[in-house]
Amino acid sequence: MAKEKPEKSKNKNIKEKIKKKVDKFDKKDYFSTFEVVIIVLIAILFGFIIGNIISFTKDKTITLKVPAELEELIDTYNNIVDNYYEKDLDKKKLVDAGIKGLVDYLDDPFSLYMNEETSEDFNETVNGSYIGIGATVAISEQKAIVASIFENSPADKAGMKVNDQLIKVAGKNIEDKNLSDISKLIKGKKGTKLKVVILRDGEEKELTITRGKVELPSVSSEIIEESEKNIGYIKIDTFAANTYKQFKKELKEIEDKKISYLIIDVRNNLGGHLSQVSKIMSMFLKKGKVIYRLEEKNKKTVYKDKTSEKREYPVIILSNNSSASASELLIAAFKESYSNATVIGTKTYGKGTVQKAYELSSGASIKYTTEKWLTPKGHWINEKGIKPDIKVEESEEYKENQIRENDNQLQAAINHITGKEE
Repeated sequence: MAKEKPEKSKNKNIKEKIKKKVDKFDKKDYFSTFEVVIIVLIAILFGFIIGNIISFTKDKTITLKVPAELEELIDTYNNIVDNYYEKDLDKKKLVDAGIKGLVDYLDDPFSLYMNEETSEDFNETVNGSYIGIGATVAISEQKAIVASIFENSPADKAGMKVNDQLIKVAGKNIEDKNLSDISKLIKGKKGTKLKVVILRDGEEKELTITRGKVELPSVSSEIIEESEKNIGYIKIDTFAANTYKQFKKELKEIEDKKISYLIIDVRNNLGGHLSQVSKIMSMFLKKGKVIYRLEEKNKKTVYKDKTSEKREYPVIILSNNSSASASELLIAAFKESYSNATVIGTKTYGKGTVQKAYELSSGASIKYTTEKWLTPKGHWINEKGIKPDIKVEESEEYKENQIRENDNQLQAAINHITGKEE
């Protein structure tokens, strides 16, 4: 008998295996009740997951949908770009104008649109630092003269001096250029070199200055000796991001000279970072004392002193009508939470709101009101100001010539300390 070919034998074995499986399946009642339950549960779970994925995707799509009122704004923009008769229409400036219109609608004197240059100046002020050379320039008789140089700044290290006349900046003659143009030539990236030609004592000299970070001084101090008393005096020009650090340094230096009184001058200080005021007040107040309160749309927050550091010596604060915002917060915190403080001068400006800044891609930015702050006792000083404990109007002599000898408000503070009040 002829043997089966290997291929036929293999096929036969496969068929037999399949038949056994089918027979086995035929003898079984398909799926048990337990198996059916498991399958149903898996199907439900799978359906739930798929449904949520679809719902999430749908919700995301709805969230991204442009509101109807914004569609009108976009349509208006497109119509102007497509149909306005002039060809060279600056699209970025058109968008900026639209944003400015939104901010103007708020009718809030502290919500502002700032162009690129104004925004840059604002950021430098609130940050307390910038990248540059650390020298200020003034125009006098159509000449660019170095008016001041910050200590240890790049300009100082390069040998620049006050009263140097700038002739060339970055290889360009600056004759007849305004301060804005000169400033643009001076500024640049950190670490880059700037060549400046100056005129000093009739001779031209070239300086190479390496641009770097320049800290803007916002705090100064001195000791006033009067009637055998050491009186500490600290002037705060603005509350920039580095003001607390500078204040702490200056306070330590005058305290090392054994002061028994402190005068803090915030006249003409228009404000700045509330956080800097909070840190400064934490050096004076007892732990747990309220520094200030914030109110947002749906939230109220109380800020208290959390440190163990405190002081108890008498503090006098000098104020005037240009003491605003963060300056008023400092005054209010001393009046209501420090047991040994006196305010001398005139009523403050009355700004009890807080703003946030938002930078645009063009370099411009907007600043808009988001919160209002209240004094430790919950008073809102907006458009009211803070009245001094001792009212002293600024003298006409000091208005005309602001030198120490004419400063009658400071003298009033000294007299209050020494007991020489009239």
